[in-house]
Amino acid sequence: MKFFDRLEEWIISLMLLAMTGLTFYQVVLRYVFNSGLSWALELTTVFFAVMIFIGVPYGVRVSSHIGVDALVKLLPSRQVRVVGILATLLCLLYVGFVFTGSMEYVLKMKQVGIELEDMPIERWVVLAVMPVGMALTAFRFLQILYDLVTGRSEGLRLADEAAEAMSLKAKEDDV
Repeated sequence: MKFFDRLEEWIISLMLLAMTGLTFYQVVLRYVFNSGLSWALELTTVFFAVMIFIGVPYGVRVSSHIGVDALVKLLPSRQVRVVGILATLLCLLYVGFVFTGSMEYVLKMKQVGIELEDMPIERWVVLAVMPVGMALTAFRFLQILYDLVTGRSEGLRLADEAAEAMSLKAKEDDV
């Protein structure tokens, strides 16, 4: 598992680095040399898409997605687990819909054989990141579901900004 965790982080980091570097290079070419690369914007968009679709499962793994759980926190521990299992199953259902739709779209694009506008790469090759990202997202939700069912976790691992803000406020008051 650590390999996949690190791979996600490396891909996201490399995409951000590549986007920044390519954009900086393009700006220098344009404003210093009055030139530019016709394909730079499209490649930057591809890097951004990869970063997003690999970032979604990363966000699930590190619990950075926002969750509204004020009502759930009022429930007893057992019911929190049940609600967590139900919510995770609904997330898996949604991911399944998006995965299926994106697979159909990628396969149709492969059939049609359309290339990107500025680069000689078939569009389906770039779009394949959508079902890959959704498959990784499903994997992350299955990990959460496993933890809930086996009792290793009581609820969904959600970002808890309110509790974080309260603990920061308490630390400030102590100082």
